[in-house]
Amino acid sequence: MLLKINFESDIPIYVQIKNQVIHGIALGTLKPGEILPSVRQLASDIGINMHTVNKSYSLLKSEGYIVVDRRKGATVLPIRTTSDPIFKEEMTEELTTLIASSICKGLNEEEFIELSKNIFKDFSSK
Repeated sequence: MLLKINFESDIPIYVQIKNQVIHGIALGTLKPGEILPSVRQLASDIGINMHTVNKSYSLLKSEGYIVVDRRKGATVLPIRTTSDPIFKEEMTEELTTLIASSICKGLNEEEFIELSKNIFKDFSSK
């Protein structure tokens, strides 16, 4: 698993790890059943604290992207075929804030939708 961590970013490292794993799953570069590096190994590879990786894995587990087994480690779960109501509710909250921010920054509805379509295409075409 190849991660690109930006140590200069305002985005916390644990969030960067979490987001890149989610992107990998959506793109198909991380397959269902694939075992992720151990917390210790990934922390060593990146040169960060193990607690940072552990926090990422804990979030990925709680959000249903991976399962963690003490013997096997963290394993990628299959992509769901339907979304659950709780996820839709959380996504609505996140999108509401994102759209409000977009409006405040001068992005109109058509531009927002076009950006969204292009990003979705990037994930769907892989």
